[in-house]
Amino acid sequence: MKYKTQSLAKYLNDLAARLPAPGGGSAAALNAAMAVSLVSMVVNFTLGKPKYAVFAKELKAILVKSEKLRKHFLDLVDLDVSAYQSKSIRKALAMPLRLAKLCCQAAKLCPPLIKKGNVNLISDVAVSAVFLESAFVAACFNVEINLKSLADTKFTQEVRKELNQMYKSILKIRKNTEDGVGKIIRR
Repeated sequence: MKYKTQSLAKYLNDLAARLPAPGGGSAAALNAAMAVSLVSMVVNFTLGKPKYAVFAKELKAILVKSEKLRKHFLDLVDLDVSAYQSKSIRKALAMPLRLAKLCCQAAKLCPPLIKKGNVNLISDVAVSAVFLESAFVAACFNVEINLKSLADTKFTQEVRKELNQMYKSILKIRKNTEDGVGKIIRR
């Protein structure tokens, strides 16, 4: 089943049902897709506004990246289901690991929008950062449960080290974004 072409109601009904997939990995990918959709929305509401014209080139670059990531995340909604159904631990592990890496890339799009995005949508920048962090953490749980089934200590240690470094990065980005947005909306 290709959930990306189905209704949101169909996806949520299947997620809630007694089905082996979709599950948490797919839901995390959908969460990340919503997060970068918010980034795109903020940029789309900012481009063309004279107040932000000086940032147009950078904003257009952010939009290209957010749209590319949105496609990847939406693909991962279905790829995670397929990987789970494959019964291959390596394939099941690859999808959430890819999701975690993409969440880190996407999170980097949020901080510039604090000053360069339409101030009327600044809270959406914070929501995006929070969603990306939660999708990242969810992906980590799915990586860990699959690592538990592998008998490859060296690989497991390498993956955990990589995830730990990414976690520090995304946590810092989310916190800085949240703080920056908070200063603007709580004035």
